[in-house]
Amino acid sequence: MGGVPDIFMHLSARRWLSRLHEDLGIAGLAAAAALPGLSAMLDQHAAAVRDATTIGLEGSAAMAGLVLLASYGRGVLTHAREHGWRPLPADAAAWRTADWTSLRLAAVCTLAQAWDDNPGQSTPR
Repeated sequence: MGGVPDIFMHLSARRWLSRLHEDLGIAGLAAAAALPGLSAMLDQHAAAVRDATTIGLEGSAAMAGLVLLASYGRGVLTHAREHGWRPLPADAAAWRTADWTSLRLAAVCTLAQAWDDNPGQSTPR
């Protein structure tokens, strides 16, 4: 990153990802910790999101990874809401039959958390 606009984009992305984590990620990740099948599905979604936000961008300084991740998540959420999607309740039972959108957004949270855990990485693992 280089400059004030980049700093603001990064802060905005981080704020949005934090809200997503509070609204959906905490419940989804807790459910995945308790349900091995859900954990496996979440891992698959995380791999797909990682690919969607990093393939072809290796070494690119055009936009920080968290900004791309937040942009991807916003796009998924906006599209889903336009089609009537509602977040799952915060209990593990509801996550047993999690829909594609919930899993994809929880995967975004997983990747954002991986960036927070390893801030020196260019892409989440």
